[in-house]
Amino acid sequence: MVRILGLNGSPRTYGNTYKLLKIALEAAKKLGATTEIINLYEYDIKDCIGCLSDEPLACRYPCVINDDMKRIYDEILKANGVIFATPIYWFSPSGVIKRVIDRLTALENMIFVSGRSWVEGKVAGVIAVGNDSGEIQLISLMYATLNSMGFIIPPFALSFFNMRGDVLNDDETLLEAANVGRSVTLMAKLVSEFKGVWFDVKLREWVSKIKDEIKRVTEENKEKVFRERSKIITKLMRE
Repeated sequence: MVRILGLNGSPRTYGNTYKLLKIALEAAKKLGATTEIINLYEYDIKDCIGCLSDEPLACRYPCVINDDMKRIYDEILKANGVIFATPIYWFSPSGVIKRVIDRLTALENMIFVSGRSWVEGKVAGVIAVGNDSGEIQLISLMYATLNSMGFIIPPFALSFFNMRGDVLNDDETLLEAANVGRSVTLMAKLVSEFKGVWFDVKLREWVSKIKDEIKRVTEENKEKVFRERSKIITKLMRE
């Protein structure tokens, strides 16, 4: 059995963000997953203070900041998949979602402490809701950030609603949200037995060996291209 965690980044537990997250988690339950919602506005989550920039190894679990993020860390670590649901605030996620993502660096940076990002291989989906545009920019930003931390982004793991009104009246958006829960759960099941690592720090030695060969090949390509360009330029100047 896999566990799917929903992080609600909206202060309105009666709003469209919450409703779509509930739809997604109900779809996850339909596939046999256990689920939980955390309403982030009910927790004290402080801003990241940038330990990484002063001493890289100081950025680690459970973080030097003493607040409720410790609970969020532990729930994410127990989960196989996480669905991030947020309102759209000026083309960006809500402040609390942004703080959570910034603070997740403490789990990602475990690469350099224990050899592995602690969110590597977990599955992520994103739900974005607003009354105006900005949803694709927001989702793209979160996809890139979460994937850089080690999260797996499966197909169809996004849903958005950018209109006024009750989203429960929009069957197409509800279908998309249900498929966020479905795709995150299916991918979590697929990778749950994988015991290896995706980001291999041991590749550093191999890269140092192969880069000389790549440099040789690209220098040859450069010489060839410049030689052809020189012929073209010389011909043009004579005409």
